[in-house]
Amino acid sequence: MSTEPFDPKPILASLPLLPGVYRYFDVQGNVLYVGKAKELKKRVSSYFQKTNVSPRIRMMVSHIARIETTVVRSEAEALLLENNLIKSLKPRYNILFRDDKSYPYIVLTGHQFPRLTYFRGTPNKQHQYFGPYPNAQAAKESSQLLQKIFRIRTCEDSVFSNRTRPCLLHQIHRCTAPCVALISKEDYQSDIRNAVLLLNGRHQEVELKLRDAMEHAAETQHYEQAAVLRDQLRDLHVVQQKQFVESTGSTTDADIIAVIQSEGMVCVNLAMMRGGRHLGDKSFFPEHAEELSVNEVIEAFIAQHYLNRSVPPVLLVNVSDTDETLSGLLSEQAGRVVRIAQPVTGERKQWLVMAERNATLALQQRAMQQGGQQLRLDTLRELVGLPDMQRIECFDISHTMGEATQASCVVYENLEMRTAQYRRYNITGITPGDDYAAMRQALNRRYEKLAAGEGSRPDLVLIDGGLGQLHIAMEVMAELGLNDLALVGVAKGVERKVGMEQLIFPDREAIRLSSDNPALHLIQQVRDEAHRFAITGHRAKRGKARTVSSLAEISGVGDKRRRNLLTHFGGLREIQQASVEQLCQVEGISKALAETIYQQLHQH
Repeated sequence: MSTEPFDPKPILASLPLLPGVYRYFDVQGNVLYVGKAKELKKRVSSYFQKTNVSPRIRMMVSHIARIETTVVRSEAEALLLENNLIKSLKPRYNILFRDDKSYPYIVLTGHQFPRLTYFRGTPNKQHQYFGPYPNAQAAKESSQLLQKIFRIRTCEDSVFSNRTRPCLLHQIHRCTAPCVALISKEDYQSDIRNAVLLLNGRHQEVELKLRDAMEHAAETQHYEQAAVLRDQLRDLHVVQQKQFVESTGSTTDADIIAVIQSEGMVCVNLAMMRGGRHLGDKSFFPEHAEELSVNEVIEAFIAQHYLNRSVPPVLLVNVSDTDETLSGLLSEQAGRVVRIAQPVTGERKQWLVMAERNATLALQQRAMQQGGQQLRLDTLRELVGLPDMQRIECFDISHTMGEATQASCVVYENLEMRTAQYRRYNITGITPGDDYAAMRQALNRRYEKLAAGEGSRPDLVLIDGGLGQLHIAMEVMAELGLNDLALVGVAKGVERKVGMEQLIFPDREAIRLSSDNPALHLIQQVRDEAHRFAITGHRAKRGKARTVSSLAEISGVGDKRRRNLLTHFGGLREIQQASVEQLCQVEGISKALAETIYQQLHQH
């Protein structure tokens, strides 16, 4: 590995005045930064001029050991390639928006009696999709409101096709029970049409239809039907009163993007309007954005958020000038014009003011939270003697009497739990219940990659357990040549009460911190998250294993019949609820075998 200072002059002299993408690497080969340029030579050269005053840029340039460039045909291609590389490489000095999940939609399926649900992923043309919603909670709330008003089924197809009597949702007036023909196809489709109108923001049209239908039912003396429609109207009024924001006359589909900077922190608030109706908002806190302008933050957000993802026809932003290349690329991707604009008057201006206010509030809340987290981190740094500590990893083991053993590794870094970096490990090949062997296997699988030069290096490793688990961790680190990693065991103590934990160190006596110590609060936060993550994974694994084993214990039910049963009914609970006649409908299940299955399952 070369230790000579990097000389950029040879590569700068060879760069063309053409559009492209450049990448900076450090001496270990880690990517530092990815950027795009209209003219590569001018852009890359600017980083090495003495006029650079940004401390962040100076720090980055001091670590550059290699430069790579890719020439492309246009600025649009450069923008697209830059975005793809940022998402895949996650460079240390690029602005990064960590939320890259698909957004949820509300779905009405294409069945004879459509099902109401919510969905993430690639839409299927057979179904109707509404959204996207900013988060799962917003989608679920809208779905629950629709279910309350129109009583649309939400059950899985396997349950729907095997019901013989109405379920609990019908009894509490949340479903009209099409599964047992308590509503006609025509009336059910009428509810679906009204639900579609409501999802498209056409409240007044839905209200008019319901009122006309109610009056007609009353005139024809169908009083029960009139009462149902009256209840739907009442629930619709409640929904309208609770609705976040509704445009008075607009049917616009638009996203509102507001960036607010305050005291070295940056927040991007994204609000979604569909059919003139506000579906909710979400705040993002990008990394490495402190020294960037609002324009740079917004353009980075739009590129990372919308390229290769659906985009509405209008993006309203709180800056006056944006890159025309970006709107052109989004338009090409969408197959229609996508405008990026700053509204200055009227209703759209008010939408943007609302987004700016939400971004400001989110920044204030985050500042308060991080203030508390900073105190916790500083206290723990002092306790363990690691003044620069940023990254903590914590391990926990979960099983039930040795069954379905899983280990978890959670990550705390830069004052936050980093859920995207969590890992679970299925533990195999050990004596059931041997926590020491489980811990050894998990630590080996995590840190043998680090020993090979892969992955992020923690400053502190917390081991949930006593002296025995800590000794296992010390042995693993010694075998891998990672003796310099700081280790701390977190034992629950004899009383096994919160606040009575002991901290066990490899090289000094164990200590017990007072229950109000900020360092203990941080350790508890990380340890509890490791426990939660391990036990949820363990329960899912155990449930799956028990589903298979319950059926496997039945004589005459082999792998093929077990798969047929699970495919037909959807799960063990649905199989347990099935009658003998329903079991007989499954391929390969005779009446005699169906009776055996029924008897065996109802013995447990």
